[in-house]
Amino acid sequence: MSWLLQLHQTYDDNLDQVGKTVKKGEDREYTLLPISHTTQNAHIEVTIDEDGDFLRAKALTKASTVIPCTEEAASRSGSKIAPYPLHDKLSYVAGDFVKYGGEIKNQDDVPFDTYIKNLAEWANSPYGTEKVKCIYTYLKKGRLIEDLVSEEVLVLDKNQQLLEKWDKSYEEQLGGKPAIFSSGATDQYSAFVRFNVFHPESIDDVWKDKQMFDSFIAFYNEKLGEEDICFVKGERLPSTERHANKIRHAADKAKLISANDNTGFTFRGRFKTSKEAVGISYEVSQKAHNALKWLIHRQGKTIDERVFLVWSNDNSPVPNPDDDAVDMMRHSNRELERDPETGQLFAKEVTKAIGGYRSDLKYQPEVNILVLDSATTGRMAVLYYRNLNKELYLDRLEEWHQFCAWEHRYKRDEKEFISFFGAPATKDIAFAAYGPRASDKVVKGLMERMLPCIVDKRPIPKDIVKSAFHRASNPVAMERWEWEKTLSITCALIRKMFIEKKEEWGVALDQHSKDRSYLFGRLLAVADVLERGALGKDETRATNAIRYMNSFAKNPSRTWKTIQESLQPYQAKLGTKSTYLSKLIDEISDQFDIDDFNNTPLTEKYLLGFYSQRRELYKKKEEEPNQ
Repeated sequence: MSWLLQLHQTYDDNLDQVGKTVKKGEDREYTLLPISHTTQNAHIEVTIDEDGDFLRAKALTKASTVIPCTEEAASRSGSKIAPYPLHDKLSYVAGDFVKYGGEIKNQDDVPFDTYIKNLAEWANSPYGTEKVKCIYTYLKKGRLIEDLVSEEVLVLDKNQQLLEKWDKSYEEQLGGKPAIFSSGATDQYSAFVRFNVFHPESIDDVWKDKQMFDSFIAFYNEKLGEEDICFVKGERLPSTERHANKIRHAADKAKLISANDNTGFTFRGRFKTSKEAVGISYEVSQKAHNALKWLIHRQGKTIDERVFLVWSNDNSPVPNPDDDAVDMMRHSNRELERDPETGQLFAKEVTKAIGGYRSDLKYQPEVNILVLDSATTGRMAVLYYRNLNKELYLDRLEEWHQFCAWEHRYKRDEKEFISFFGAPATKDIAFAAYGPRASDKVVKGLMERMLPCIVDKRPIPKDIVKSAFHRASNPVAMERWEWEKTLSITCALIRKMFIEKKEEWGVALDQHSKDRSYLFGRLLAVADVLERGALGKDETRATNAIRYMNSFAKNPSRTWKTIQESLQPYQAKLGTKSTYLSKLIDEISDQFDIDDFNNTPLTEKYLLGFYSQRRELYKKKEEEPNQ
């Protein structure tokens, strides 16, 4: 119930945003819905004048519209007659629907009759507005389709019935294909109609008019069910057993709360009714679900229908735990240091960026982390939820970016090359562990598993580190850029894993370490740099050190002998230029205990030694170009 309470609070804290439509990109928009409202894509817009007469109409495309909604209408399906209170399909709002070929399954239960009766009740109630009364005055005339045909919005066939499907034979007669057939409606009979009123005293569109929102909310509030204890607020409030769908997108049928399985095993042996299991008030359900939809569209991340959502109760920006250090810097509007020297400067900047999210408020704001997914089309579950003090959340995020940090230099996309010191994004960790062709199912699973490591300070799962380690040890199986990215991300995971074991390893080369795996990694790096120097910049083939890397990790002593023998022609080619590297190989070899130079498989530390030694050599080469 905690997540419902937090969402309810978020709604109340953002009442000034209710009903406001915000565009996100060219073809996306979102709205914090008023309670007792939902959204529908309208295909036709009809405008009524202030006297309740038809004024004009037009066909629409992708016109998301905020509409009043009852509990019955929200869950209607099949032949059930449950009209929306104001905007609806032609079968409900057109009194002449049958006249123009519309089919009604039950002549004793006509959709229009139920619709117009409900609309009359709202229009004539103390809460009815002038706009509602205008729309009712027009629709009760029962001539909507007739007017839409006259306006050339709808098209009739030769029998004066609505044309079911577009027929090119009508193209010459009508001067082209009518817009209604490109509106997204299945056919003309299923077109969804929204109504507007041209009123000099109220210029807001009906579906954006706060007075209209408040009018229906107040009217419908008197029709709600019996009061019961709300488990979320702890008060007696009108309850509901029908809860919202369309949580992730308009076509989403999955519900987070559902209690319609009265004949199955839901209550057997536990409860007689669903209310005995949990009671949720209509107000809480509406506000919580509307806030959730709003947050998902505004700032949620969705991968293969799994939603990752982070938000703060005080509506202040909060960093996402699955971002890398670069995203963290950008979201906080800090300058990005492009060339970190030792990583310390960049690490301080990341700390400052996280510190920028801290605010000096009089109360302690909270951060919520929520992961949602559905196993079936009708049921959705909360897979992960945490409610943390914002200060504690930022502390843990800072710790993650401090301990799971490494130097990274790789392409994020076709255009951008980044260089930074910090923690990688969880999505990039997934690709490092399972490859760039990993399915969305695998990626979302890993991202969910990494969340407790970041937020709850749990150890990184060993299988993830192991998988990344094996891929980084097999560079010939991937392109150069992909391997470099996999290597640095794997080093970050390995560093975090050893910090959990109270061992500190850094990017800077540790020349005094006697760890055999680390020393073997250093030897491999020197061999790679030496051969690469002899091959020259124009040669792109992998060095022997890289080609034998996988075998080297499993049988280091035996494989090193092969690699060292292959170095001899390159040492001869370089002449005196290879002296420093040849001496370095001897110096590293001398640091081994005699018993450690064997074929026991290497631990993850060899990758740290390889990366740090190679980095040190290239750094030295840049400083001393004649070396």
